[in-house]
Amino acid sequence: MFKLEDIDNSYTLFIDRDGVLNHEKKEDYVRNWEEFEFYDGSIQALSILYPLFKKVILVTNQKGVGKGLMSLEDLENIHHHMLAAIKAGGGNIDKIFFCTDLDSDSYNRKPNPGMAFQAANLFPEIDLSKAMMVGNRISDMGFGRNAGMHTVFLSTTHPETDFPHPQIDIRCENLLDFAKQVQAIIKS
Repeated sequence: MFKLEDIDNSYTLFIDRDGVLNHEKKEDYVRNWEEFEFYDGSIQALSILYPLFKKVILVTNQKGVGKGLMSLEDLENIHHHMLAAIKAGGGNIDKIFFCTDLDSDSYNRKPNPGMAFQAANLFPEIDLSKAMMVGNRISDMGFGRNAGMHTVFLSTTHPETDFPHPQIDIRCENLLDFAKQVQAIIKS
């Protein structure tokens, strides 16, 4: 069984966006920067995590674009401002991958592993067996498993999710909780 103690700085961190970095909109989409609201502590968490991992990669399903509820420009604007705020807080994300496909069978739509393989192709130093997926949904955990990664479930939006669970290696309350645990282990 995978434990946080197994992590070192050769690992890559994959993270989801909505429900991990920022508040989700219930049965809707964050459609513009004005609707984007960081969770308390998520910018601080990225400032802790970024130096501890080889790469930090954001992977996010964005059906709102595919449904025409927002434009690709809206999504890029959100990500531009999000990255600026994260960098101002001392963190960073090396690359953002997103899938706007509506079809659940799309290779790039989580839980399918396409975005992980895109990242590994772009950054050959990524070893997916030494990678972790942090997310707030079982589909994020499935994505991690399908790509050969370890998984960390954040109970931010779905605290009722059973644990232990076959798709979840580690469970934390939120991204800052996870970051503090990883920091304590890697620095010890």
